[in-house]
Amino acid sequence: MDGADHVKQAVPIRCEGVAVVLLKKSLDQYRVLMLKRAGRMLHNEWCYVGGGIEKGEKAWEAALREVHEETGITEVQLYSANQFEQYYSPMGEYIYTAPVFVGYVDESQVVRLNHEHTEYQWMTFDEAKENAALPGIDDILDFVEKHFAKKAPSKWLRIDGKM
Repeated sequence: MDGADHVKQAVPIRCEGVAVVLLKKSLDQYRVLMLKRAGRMLHNEWCYVGGGIEKGEKAWEAALREVHEETGITEVQLYSANQFEQYYSPMGEYIYTAPVFVGYVDESQVVRLNHEHTEYQWMTFDEAKENAALPGIDDILDFVEKHFAKKAPSKWLRIDGKM
């Protein structure tokens, strides 16, 4: 059979959400906010902040809103990580992708969880990678550690928008 006999089927790509890695400096090293999920999906697994983009929202606006909804944190210096979380859904037959943002949080900011999570922890990068729910999260954390914790991020990635 030659290629002309086959009709190719594309796997759709959905980009409907965001992921946010929050960083806080503690004793001269950055820690990552990890949240234990309460919902059906990834129940009891550790993840960073994430959620859907609502109609009319820009991705970075969704990132700030999700941070506020899930953690109560309102003061965030937000950056585009220039990285994407992605996975394949065998049930839905699509590839999910989400832009990753990095938010620097002042030590004085208090975390107040909503119903989506049962607990939180400011973890070292190693702890966060060890506890990460899915493969791929550790790669994103490696990337964030290298480009946002071990050195200052590029000013070109800074998002100056206000909610």
